[in-house]
This record gives sequence, C-alpha cells and structure tokens, in this order.
Amino acid sequence: MKAFTYQRARTPAEAAAAAVSHPGARFVAGGTNLLDLMKLEIETPPHLIDINHLGLDRIEAAPGGGLRIGALVRNVDLAANMAVRRDYPVLAGALLAGASAQLRNKATTAGNLLQRTRCPYFYDPDQPCNKRVPGSGCSAIGGYNRNHAIVGTSEACIATHPSDMAVAMQLLDAGVETVRADGATRVIPIADFYRLPGKTPHIEHALHSGELITAVTLPPPLGGYQTYRKVRDRASYAFAPVSVAAVVQRDGSGRVALGGVAHKPRRTAAADAALPRGARAAVDSLLAGATPTQQNAFKIPLVQRTLEAVLADARKGQA
Repeated sequence: MKAFTYQRARTPAEAAAAAVSHPGARFVAGGTNLLDLMKLEIETPPHLIDINHLGLDRIEAAPGGGLRIGALVRNVDLAANMAVRRDYPVLAGALLAGASAQLRNKATTAGNLLQRTRCPYFYDPDQPCNKRVPGSGCSAIGGYNRNHAIVGTSEACIATHPSDMAVAMQLLDAGVETVRADGATRVIPIADFYRLPGKTPHIEHALHSGELITAVTLPPPLGGYQTYRKVRDRASYAFAPVSVAAVVQRDGSGRVALGGVAHKPRRTAAADAALPRGARAAVDSLLAGATPTQQNAFKIPLVQRTLEAVLADARKGQA
C-alpha cells in the first residue's frame, strides 16, 4: 500500500472541498472495497477523507411518503429497518443477499453504490484492463468471462457491476443526493447515475470531482409482491451471475430489473410494460441487443427461468 495523508471531515461541504483541493483523493467510510483496492495498489489515493462523522447515518421519512437514507447508513441497519422491511422488502432482500454479515456491518449505502467491479482482470495489475489503466486493453474479451456482461458492453469493457442493493434501488426509482465543494446540491436519478462503458469504462458514474453522496431517497412505496432472487454458484458470499428484482401487482403489471448482466443494473421501460405478457416478453426487451460470449451465453436462458420463477411465486403469494 502506498503512503497517503488523512483527514477527518466535519461537514459534507468540507469533505467535498477537501477532495477538490487534493486531486485523486478518496472518501472513506466502511472501506470494505477501497482498502482492498489500496492494498493491491489498484487504487492509490494520495489523500483519504474520513466521512464517518458527518451525521449521514439516519433513515428518515421523506416528504410525500418515501424514505431518505443517509449515505452512511450501514447495510445491516438498512436491511433491518422496519419501514424498509414493510414497504420496500425487495431492498431488504437485496441487501441480505450481498456479501457476508461482517461486511454488511461495515458497508455503507453510498459505498455499496460506488463499489467497483469484481472482474478478476481488474484486480490483477499484471493484466491489461481499460477500467484500471485506460487504453491498455480488456483481458476479459477473449479471456475467462463466464461472469461478465452480456448486454450494454463495448469493445473496451465487458465487466459487470457487483452491487445487489443497486439493482433494487434501480427498481424503486431511487434518487442519489449529493453535495459539491461550493455547497451546491442535486439529486441524480438512479437510472442516470451509472454509465455504460463505451470507450471510457474507467468513468463509472455521473459524480463530478469532489462530489459527495449524502443520501439516497426512495419514492412512496409501490406495494405489490416484491422480491429479489439471486442466482449464484454457492449459497453465500458470492456475486451473482444473474439476479432479478421485481415488483408485481395483482393485475400482473409491475417492474423488473436485472443484476449480473451489464455494467449497471439493467431495467427498461419496455420490459416493465411487457411484464403482464410474461417472462419471455420482458426478457426480450431486457436483453435486446445482447452479445454474450461462448462462456456466458447461459445467462440468457437463466434470466428467463429466474424471472419465470419470480412471476410464479408472485401469483402464489397473491392468491
């Protein structure tokens, strides 16, 4: 690990200003992803800004009936919150499907959204990776890519986003609140938060330099049957080759989002509209333009079978 300087921020604006004044600085809270990357010298920030004491660890009712989730709310506390379990069970399910109990005790809401890909080539400094070193190439293309993306890829990158929570947030139309160094704030719709790889896979989200996430907001509850189903190679502590988050109403309408298939959580308006016609119609939209490799083509039928199982459970649960 390379040497770095450290400071403890007192306010969100101060944290953002510190990041601007120290090029390459990183915010640190739980550190469950960042510190691992620093040990491997994949991330080498010259300055760390501790944001654990900013008072961003509360879950509060939002105007209009939704929730406002502080950026520093730990994953375990968010999953256990009674309002989340009652009104947003798909989010609680996604959180409990992620990582391990020990990591959920440390991981934060903002950190979960910002975690970086688990592509093995990204984690191997001896292998070319455009996400790690822009312009160096993509070792996963033509390499081992069983767990990589099948839709929304580019010639520069076929990595997937690892977050379970982000898939549920995408389904729920969450908003990401931020603050900049000058104190200006904004809300980024979760649908606009992540970027597809294109020619710049190292630019992963819509945040500007120094911009700090302060909270995530959820609209009023959707009701209906909500579930998060994660298909993985072992029962725990594994990332999803495919995951499905869904909300299904009694009339068959609803929403569906996928994890494990793209550079960001995958959801389309056309798939939501097609959901009453069944899994095949929704999947045709969700995976339109898919370009799987020989190793991960299995994800296409797996998505359909998983969504079919989710819809069957919804019919039983609402009978």
